Amino acid sequence: MGTVKEKNIKRIAYKLVKEYSDLWTTDFEHNKRILNEIAEIKSKVYRNRIAGHITRLKVREIRGTLV
Repeated sequence: MGTVKEKNIKRIAYKLVKEYSDLWTTDFEHNKRILNEIAEIKSKVYRNRIAGHITRLKVREIRGTLV
């Protein structure tokens, strides 16, 4: 079993995916760079967690398991 992500990370990730849906891919490094450009996140840990959740959302979207 994995750890549960914080609500604010999920909320920010969903909001960014909804606003900029065409920018994100399933590549974590790409998402991290894009996130660094469009959002002002001071914490590296938070930026990485949000980029990771966005990557997860895009993978789920491709597989068709995202509602």
